[in-house]
Amino acid sequence: MPHNEFFFLRQKELVLDLISPQPGERILDVACGTGDNFQFFQGKWCSLTGIDASPEKLQVAHQQYGDRAEFVLAQADDIPFSDNEFDVVTLINVLETASDPQQIISEAIRVCRGRVFIGYINNYSFVGTRQRLKEIFGFPVSRRIRFYSFPEIKKMVAEHAGETTVKWGSVIYFPLMVYDFFEELEEMLPIRKNPFGAFVGMTFPVKYTCRTVQSPVINSFHLKAKNQSAAPEIIREMLHRADP
Repeated sequence: MPHNEFFFLRQKELVLDLISPQPGERILDVACGTGDNFQFFQGKWCSLTGIDASPEKLQVAHQQYGDRAEFVLAQADDIPFSDNEFDVVTLINVLETASDPQQIISEAIRVCRGRVFIGYINNYSFVGTRQRLKEIFGFPVSRRIRFYSFPEIKKMVAEHAGETTVKWGSVIYFPLMVYDFFEELEEMLPIRKNPFGAFVGMTFPVKYTCRTVQSPVINSFHLKAKNQSAAPEIIREMLHRADP
């Protein structure tokens, strides 16, 4: 099996193990890019929404998924949805390039009524060099990114969610050469609470808070509406005027 396919399957196993998506749940993927993360939830009968700051990436995502998912042009640190809007909010390989990761986590918690999932590249991975980690997870080798440890992410979560129960695990443990001969070794190691995998996932519950707006007004991204956008500051103003 090609490395990329095998790594994707391992990530999918971890994501589904920690999130346990249920039919009918609403899932928001923050900084969704071209929508690759939605492949984790195929066949789960969930309602999928993605936001991203790149119109070009959203166009590719829309062409790939059509009406099976909704895509909104927006920044990760200013999500244009009301409080408690989604059952699950995912931040997958988002914090590594964020200028304000704590604000992104705060926004993810705000719009969630169920659980938040954070997936990131592990600073303590045994896979190999940081350049190799960038290649595995699709980051340009020349781009500067931040590598996180589990205690760092957990601390940021606690600052915004308070003391909460965190479920976590990791996958992709070995240098690439190992997978040429012994993929079975990967599957022999436990997923939960293993700190050495290249990809770490963690999920935590979010306390339901009073809704500020029941039905927010947003501009979805459409291919034919080139001039449409979902500028968060405009939406915030509309929501403010809608408040009684």
